[in-house]
Amino acid sequence: MSVVREFMTTNAQCIAEDKTLQEAAVLMKELDCGSLPICGSDGKLKGLITDRDIVVKCVAEGRDARDVKASELAQGRPHWIDADASIDAAIDLMEKFQVRRLPVLTDHKLVGIISQGDIARNYSEERVGELVEQISAKSPRGHMA
Repeated sequence: MSVVREFMTTNAQCIAEDKTLQEAAVLMKELDCGSLPICGSDGKLKGLITDRDIVVKCVAEGRDARDVKASELAQGRPHWIDADASIDAAIDLMEKFQVRRLPVLTDHKLVGIISQGDIARNYSEERVGELVEQISAKSPRGHMA
């Protein structure tokens, strides 16, 4: 049985909840990624921020990314998966919560991120097709979680 740690991207980094959205955007650029987990001062996962969140929830509203903290976008309960969980469990969570990425934790610490793309590159075509269909069919038009 395949587990999440076999497929995940391991160079994931958190943005601290007290950092600005500009700092988050700079880190995304440096890491060449489109999302970052948001971590609290206690090191625990507080949420996930995407480049789209920065554009839609800050820039498009005329707000200054140098003034808005990452914590302002860390809404709701973050969804995550354990590194030793099965890939099928990851797919089930992605489908259930309509997300394309999940932070991966071990002992309450971030160890990676698993994305729909990571799974697509490494898993059965049939199961990947189901995942894409489930997430894409239910996601609001143009929305990428």
